[in-house]
Order: sequence, then structure tokens, then C-alpha cells
Amino acid sequence: MGKIYAVEYVTLDGVFEEPSWSGPYFNDELQDWQFQNTMAADIQLLGRVTYEGFKEAWPAMEAETGEFGRKFNAMPKQVATTTLTEPEWNASFIQGDVAEAVRRLKDEHDSIVVNGSGNLLNYLTKHNLVDEYRIMVFPVVVGSGRRLWDEGTKVALSLANSWTTKTGVAVLTYVP
Repeated sequence: MGKIYAVEYVTLDGVFEEPSWSGPYFNDELQDWQFQNTMAADIQLLGRVTYEGFKEAWPAMEAETGEFGRKFNAMPKQVATTTLTEPEWNASFIQGDVAEAVRRLKDEHDSIVVNGSGNLLNYLTKHNLVDEYRIMVFPVVVGSGRRLWDEGTKVALSLANSWTTKTGVAVLTYVP
């Protein structure tokens, strides 16, 4: 059975949306780590909002991102959506029961990465479908914005690995 790992950017106050605040702290260490996360994955599992944002941005960034961009663009994508009807950018849309579809994906793939996709991540967490949370905590407080976890979300996690970049980003790996 394959594993799902979520890769998330968050601020010290838990905000994950619109991560332009990550720019001053993003360095070669995080770039290399993100490269490894992407290269290890067979498939991306995305929510609609993240899919639409990535679909608009990434095809134009392939030339400047090299091997990473080629893999990111070419990788198959499964998207949880109830509103989109025309898949593009190597995507397929999950139909019906998302939890059951994700369980099937875990049977079919060794390594599935979830990037961003807050609504989907919370749904997967509630259904005990995430095997590893890889969270980059950036040393910034933004004061407002969508938090990674929905109010009322509860999950017990164990720290499996941690390290800190030269720019002060804490990279934390948790498992349920």
C-alpha cells in the first residue's frame, strides 16, 4: 500500500494561504528538499483551488525550474472537485466518494504527494488517510489568513524528523 505525504508551508501563527511571505526565507536547502519531495512522488493529489493555481503558474515556469518543473508538470494529478468538468494539465477528477477514491489511489501508487490543498488536507486527516505531514514553519507572523487546520480538527502526531534551514525555517515531519 502506498503512502500519502502532505507538504505544507505555514507561518508561526499557522497561516498557510498565499505563501508570498515564504520568499525571503526560501533558500537552496528548501529547494533541494522540495526537489526530493517531488521526485519521490508518483502522483499529486490536489484540491481544486490549489490545482487551479498550479495549473495557471507551473506550465510557464518549466524553463526556469528545469528538471523539477518538468516532473511537476508531467506528473499525473488527481483532483478532488465537485465543480470542475474539463481536466487539463495531466489531471483526472475524483468522482464520488473521495475517501474511497483516495484509498484506491494508495493501492495503486507507492508515493502520493499533497501540496497545499487545505480543504482536501483537512478531509484526508479526518479520514486518517495521511501517512506523513511534512511541514515547513516559516519564522514570520502574518496576523491573519486561513489557518492550515480547520477549527475543531484533532489529530495526534509524533515527530519523526526535524531540521532547521540557515534562514530559520523549521522543517518538521510528523506521522500519526
